[in-house]
Amino acid sequence: MKPKRILLPSAAVVAAAAVAVAFTSYNGAATAENPESPPGATTEVQRRDLARSDEVDGTLSYGEADTLTGTLPGTITWMPDVGTVIEAGQALYDVDNRPVVLMDGTLPMWRPLVPGVEGPDVKQFEQNLADLGYDGFTVDDEYTDATADAVERWQDDLDAPETGTVAVGEVVFLPNPARIADHTVTVGSAANGPIMAYTGRDRHVTLELQVSDQDLAKEDQAVTVALPDGTEVAGTVTDVSSSITAAPTQEGQPAEEEEAAIEVTVAVDDPNAVGDLESAPVKVELVAEVHEDVLVVPVEALLALREGGYGLEVAESESTELIPVETGIFASGLVEVSGEGLEAGTQVVIPE
Repeated sequence: MKPKRILLPSAAVVAAAAVAVAFTSYNGAATAENPESPPGATTEVQRRDLARSDEVDGTLSYGEADTLTGTLPGTITWMPDVGTVIEAGQALYDVDNRPVVLMDGTLPMWRPLVPGVEGPDVKQFEQNLADLGYDGFTVDDEYTDATADAVERWQDDLDAPETGTVAVGEVVFLPNPARIADHTVTVGSAANGPIMAYTGRDRHVTLELQVSDQDLAKEDQAVTVALPDGTEVAGTVTDVSSSITAAPTQEGQPAEEEEAAIEVTVAVDDPNAVGDLESAPVKVELVAEVHEDVLVVPVEALLALREGGYGLEVAESESTELIPVETGIFASGLVEVSGEGLEAGTQVVIPE
């Protein structure tokens, strides 16, 4: 009897295999030979890795901008162009023709640095001074006369007054290089207030996952990012938020659990690969499951057996034989299969 093709309901297929596919029912015995007609189109059983993945919408951007606020008296006499990346040791802007310098650190400057002061802020500043190539002092918690001598050399190189001390506001500490995102004021404005907006230097992708899908993303996981033009670039998950966000309902009550989401951040491995894009919608492929070195066939080769389960019609020289198989994961139009006598290279029939 010729197998009859039937179409399973799409919802059931999605639940079982994560893809919408048509299967074939077969009314013969699970191991019966079928000599009635020679096999039609066939395909070869392959051995390979099979990965089940999900594609999620994301946004490529530099992230939300922060505001840089000046504290020095005076007038802004220079600012870098929007888009400029400022590294540690470079000027963020000038006040009265004197540079306000970016340095690497997380502790904000809260007091003047002068000989005799001690603390972690001193060590943070001295480490930056040493990283810029200045020596003759010990990087520690104490601002000594030797530190002041090195500061004078640094100030001389900046064409700034050689005081040997550092006033609050002459240095800005940030944990990373800063990209100038916008100017809050113009040259000629007062320097003691919001001056510019800045972001990190590198673009990254942010996306949201439903709580039920949070196992799709783990820190240090490799992912693929598809740009608007179809170009695919490699990325790495750098952060998976531990907090859950849920939009309130119209009545102000928490949303349903399935609507709750977590935020995932992905770094682009090669920043040059995204070209000049500053902000764009992207697709992120997250691999949910990988089965290595398994036998696979096209999904359409599966036969739904009358007694339940699935089988494959193995093509032999003059006939075919139906063998039952166990299925694993479904992905990319393929299905993982296993069964007695099944091996790589076996020819199986694609039902008409």
